[in-house]
Amino acid sequence: MQWIELADTALRYEVSGTGPETLVLVHEMGGTLDSWDHVLPALNATRRVLRYDTRGAGQSEKIAGTANIDAMADDVAGLLDATDITDKVAIAGCAVGGAIALNFAHRHAARTRALILMGPALSIPAERRETALARAADLEAGTMRDVVDASLATSYPPVVQFNPEHYRQFRARWLANDPRSYAAINRMLVGMDLNPLCATLMCPVLVMAGRHDPLRSPAVVGPVARAIPGARFVEIESGHFMAVQTPDIVASTINEFLNSI
Repeated sequence: MQWIELADTALRYEVSGTGPETLVLVHEMGGTLDSWDHVLPALNATRRVLRYDTRGAGQSEKIAGTANIDAMADDVAGLLDATDITDKVAIAGCAVGGAIALNFAHRHAARTRALILMGPALSIPAERRETALARAADLEAGTMRDVVDASLATSYPPVVQFNPEHYRQFRARWLANDPRSYAAINRMLVGMDLNPLCATLMCPVLVMAGRHDPLRSPAVVGPVARAIPGARFVEIESGHFMAVQTPDIVASTINEFLNSI
């Protein structure tokens, strides 16, 4: 693992694998680059893979004040510059990571070869905004442990706890999150709507939905795919944190898509 200081944040990252193409992996809110551990071996066998802790997460610099989705997308461009990756990249993101990946593809279209969206969190429905703000307030006044059971009940329910050890490790990593940074990203989501950007995407796009994801169900994710010109849409037997819950399915789906283009 390595660290780099960009314009206004410091990020932990890793580059692995070799090959003529690069894939960038962006984890979910509450996750870290470790969320891709069990997907990585199948992805970096024939290509270079860049994964990192987003600002506010893992061992990257924490967020003081507000979070900004444009800054989080530009972090990817900064990492590519810092690691001398100049060719177009494929970028995959899960949940909020999907929002970052989509915004990168919009803001840095000339650097984007392909986009993979996994249950992307592009906005929060109006009926869930008060709940998100209340969760942010609880976190600012307390700890991650105060909300872990309620959060994982929907994002990592028993139906997708296929591997007990993966769940145990994920829960422990989740508890180690910085509550203030997590709250800031919740507040960012409440005021964010990236859906209008879907029509602007020009690269090949794969959109994935988990059949057991109550937060970003196929009924919610399907319209995102239909709004993107030429996008492919697939439903998989997974939940909200696909890369952790069903790494084999995620790896094979990503490889099939990238190999096809």
